[in-house]
Amino acid sequence: MGGVSSTIASKLAFFPPEPSYQVDLDEQTQKLKLLGVSQSEKGEVSILQTKRGHYIFSVFVRNKGATMTLLYSHGNAADIGQMFQFFVELSDRLHVNVMGYDYAGYGRSNGEPSEQNTYADIEAVYKCLKEIYEVKEEDIILYGQSIGSGPTLELATKLPQIRGVILQSAILSGLRVMYRIKYSLWLDIYKNIDKIPYVSCPVLVIHGTEDDIVDISHGKKLWELSKMKYEPLWVKGGNHCDLQVFPQFFTHLKKFIISVERQSDYSKNVEVEESIIDLDYTLDITNEIKCRPSIEEIEKSSRISTEQKEIIPIRPSTDKKLKPRISFDKREKPRKSMDYFGKSRSSTDQSERGRNSIDRFGDMMRSVAMCNIDCLKQTLAEED
Repeated sequence: MGGVSSTIASKLAFFPPEPSYQVDLDEQTQKLKLLGVSQSEKGEVSILQTKRGHYIFSVFVRNKGATMTLLYSHGNAADIGQMFQFFVELSDRLHVNVMGYDYAGYGRSNGEPSEQNTYADIEAVYKCLKEIYEVKEEDIILYGQSIGSGPTLELATKLPQIRGVILQSAILSGLRVMYRIKYSLWLDIYKNIDKIPYVSCPVLVIHGTEDDIVDISHGKKLWELSKMKYEPLWVKGGNHCDLQVFPQFFTHLKKFIISVERQSDYSKNVEVEESIIDLDYTLDITNEIKCRPSIEEIEKSSRISTEQKEIIPIRPSTDKKLKPRISFDKREKPRKSMDYFGKSRSSTDQSERGRNSIDRFGDMMRSVAMCNIDCLKQTLAEED
């Protein structure tokens, strides 16, 4: 039954575009590089092997002097080639490192996209950050856009010491994008509504008020259910994939980054006993990272992945809560922006917009699901 639900959900949720980039080996530096991508020299490319046997591509944009690193999970119908200029802008304007990656079946990554594959993908990228780039867990901010909120929140529930989570145009679950349902169903995917209460770090939610793909009610509900709420950003007039053109977008992101950075600095000066973490929530990533496998290995892996039936790992029960690494009540009162549990903007009083009827399903599919990357590309072109 689980395999059937995964197949159904994958057909509804994933729309990989044609790859927008090529990857080549620089003969002088012996490093991988993106081809056909503007400013590609600013990115460090790696090939990572996931625990499900796929090879996925990632790109790391380094910012000298940065203390925080964004692990960015992009939306649907996009790949790291199309998102690269946005990664560079995030790095420059927020003074952070940015790690982006392609899910299995996206860009030049092999395999087929599925919910469980995206979970394995983000785990491999997190392992790369820790072991290759030596980034500490407490210096990582997870950033999930649209469908990327799924792997982001899955990983966030397993890492109690991450510095923060950013959810942009996020979904409550796959089916809830199309239908108004009260309870999570067996065939649903990315059940973020059930996971968000178990995230034990500050959560920033950003959503457009005019989002016609993922209604703003998704963002409001996720913010409401967050354990450690940060002041949300409801972008008036913003749609699903144009939020970065609004002036308050980067301003609010910068405010959040500064806030969690100060939280990090304060934590280092406070003597805290180590938290005891339930072993069921300990992230188990034991596979080696192969940064440059041979072409034969990739082709062999691709053939095997299409022949073997996927085995979906069982995620630990969310009935068990993570014990936070430190209670906010034990610290000095943080900045007002970090203690934002009260009123949000007036737009939060608006009632949720209901979806029309089951006929909207056809319209949703024609909208190319979660994110139309053309909006982003056009925006970047205009800014250039």
